[in-house]
Amino acid sequence: MMETRLYTDAELNTLRSMPKKVKNPGAHWTTKPKARPVHLQRNFQVVDVVDGKGAQNRFMIYQRQNLADENDFSCGIAYLPKGASQLTLARYNGPSHLHGEIVYKPHIHSATEKAISLGKRAESFAIATDRFETLEGALACLLKDFAVTGLNALHDQPRLF
Repeated sequence: MMETRLYTDAELNTLRSMPKKVKNPGAHWTTKPKARPVHLQRNFQVVDVVDGKGAQNRFMIYQRQNLADENDFSCGIAYLPKGASQLTLARYNGPSHLHGEIVYKPHIHSATEKAISLGKRAESFAIATDRFETLEGALACLLKDFAVTGLNALHDQPRLF
């Protein structure tokens, strides 16, 4: 059984800011027909690039798109520590659902020390955002926010009205 580890906000910030590189930028989309709702997903393998050594810390970036609702998407990054449970650092979600006070708006979930210490999902805290409207835009924001190279994504164009 994997150990569940408590992380401080300082440790979470270190994981967010360390330079990272995608190892498999050509990851293919797969259909998840048994998932409800049916969706497409692809996963990217990511490693840190501290001191040019690489592979000191491992991460995974995923993209999910509901095939029936273009507004139902998620793009996330998880830390994959050796000997401990996976830790989702962030999820960038589309506007397909309510989340507390956030009413059908894109939003970003972030891991916090408080949520972890309370036994909640690490990334249960969320804020509304206007930085993206699409899955591609969410990926572009995630790559920037988490210092990830080796993969390109286009930011959404701001709305004029």
